[in-house]
Amino acid sequence: MGRRKVEIKRIENKSRRQVTFSKRRKGLIEKARQLSVLCESSIAVLVVSGSGKLYNSASGDNMSKIIDRYEVQRADELKALELAEKIRNYLPHKELLEIVQSKLEEPNVDTVSVDSLISMEEQLETALSVIRAKKTELMMEKVKSLQETEMLLREENQILASHSQLGKNTFLVTEGERGMSRENGSGNKVPETLALLK
Repeated sequence: MGRRKVEIKRIENKSRRQVTFSKRRKGLIEKARQLSVLCESSIAVLVVSGSGKLYNSASGDNMSKIIDRYEVQRADELKALELAEKIRNYLPHKELLEIVQSKLEEPNVDTVSVDSLISMEEQLETALSVIRAKKTELMMEKVKSLQETEMLLREENQILASHSQLGKNTFLVTEGERGMSRENGSGNKVPETLALLK
């Protein structure tokens, strides 16, 4: 007989609720630990009970390292969102450059206000930030790709080295079986050749 499906709703009985909380919390932490081991990942679990007690567990790295990485990534994501919001409010780069050029041409220089120049400067800085962020993203993707290629090449080198070592051992065994000194048909000793791979 299979297990009956538990209806997911608040457990009214306080002692049953506490027992369920304790069991499921331990199960959640164990599943997180297993995922960390299976996938070589860093996992942090934070659980706050109904009474306000904090439980935490970390696998792979310690909790502070994981939280620091989260904060850095979250800050980057917030910056990207802010930039995206600013971009929506500003003109495309080409149009922006054309406007700046037209406003700064000699006949129009006297009619440009300080506020207009400040606005153009902010838009240019935002455009430059977007370009730099995109460049950084592309460079990071390239670095990651190169690191993956490096790992594959290292693995291939290890495989080739192990095959080379295997071939060397086979060569030495066959030389040893023949004997260190061989005689030709006339009774003279034939000089031994040295193994090429050592």
